[in-house]
Amino acid sequence: MDLRFPAPLRSGARVGVTSPSAGVSGAGAERIDFCVGWLRERGYDVIVGECMSGSRHVSAPREQRAAELTAMLTDPAIQAVVPPWGGETAVDLVDLLDYEAIMAADPTWVVGFSDSSTRMVPLTLRTGLATLHGDNLADTPYAVPDGLTHWLDLAAATGPVTQRDSGLVAGWWPFEEDPHATEWKRVGSGAWEVVGGDPVDVRGRLIGGCIETMIAIAGTPYGDVAAFGREHGPVLAYVEAAENSAFDICRALHHLRLAGWFDHVVAVLVGRTRAPDSDGFTQRDAVADALGMLEVPIILDLEIGHVPPHLPLVNGATARVVVDGDIHEITQELR
Repeated sequence: MDLRFPAPLRSGARVGVTSPSAGVSGAGAERIDFCVGWLRERGYDVIVGECMSGSRHVSAPREQRAAELTAMLTDPAIQAVVPPWGGETAVDLVDLLDYEAIMAADPTWVVGFSDSSTRMVPLTLRTGLATLHGDNLADTPYAVPDGLTHWLDLAAATGPVTQRDSGLVAGWWPFEEDPHATEWKRVGSGAWEVVGGDPVDVRGRLIGGCIETMIAIAGTPYGDVAAFGREHGPVLAYVEAAENSAFDICRALHHLRLAGWFDHVVAVLVGRTRAPDSDGFTQRDAVADALGMLEVPIILDLEIGHVPPHLPLVNGATARVVVDGDIHEITQELR
């Protein structure tokens, strides 16, 4: 199956907003209204779908959510689709998406992280559609620190895009406190780190997402990363922990390993996390226990996922990662 990359995203493009998982309510609704307005002020034509309710843990029945997402991904007028945020149970719609129709349509940018990766990875694996693991809509107005690239700019790229270690560890402003925030709350500093300290210079195809949601599809027809690796490898796998304890993450990473996720990897990129340790067993211990046997470079503390800011990655893109002394960078080519 060929990998398919959407056309570069331009100002004036139509962006669809839908909630395939959690919807919008309370103080979050004001934040999402602000984000929609932020995109419109920058020239994007934003349309908001019907599946947006925050009255339950999902925005609508799964059939309706799947139909709306499929409709947006097959509408030639829509160039990108972004959710307000992640959620908990997007796995309930992966078997309802019309993959054949999506494969037949012109490719559309699908953006998000967290529970969003539950559907983005299957879209890449089953249709060849390159999907963009980056900000959700609620994060989109935040200014990008030096070294990183905004997802809108990555989606607009016509050539290689290089991002570098930002050194920033940040947090979100609570919606109740500032629903119009555009600057990350700085909480500290950090840097990418190679387990063992050896220099790294590797190339491969990117694929990955949130560990807690990837285990829901690993070993199913919707999460066959081993087949992706056989066809498109070598693979640069990336993973990040949202909130589960270190023992839970360790078991989940072993699950992914046994399901073939790392069969064709040349390196594993691990996102920075605030997920808890387990009685002296740390999140780093979890990575070492499950993945140390792979005998490939493991790079820790990238700006991927649930500790902002966000380093956007395109599932399916060719990437080169270099970590050597003061050089900490990843270059992606959308081809």
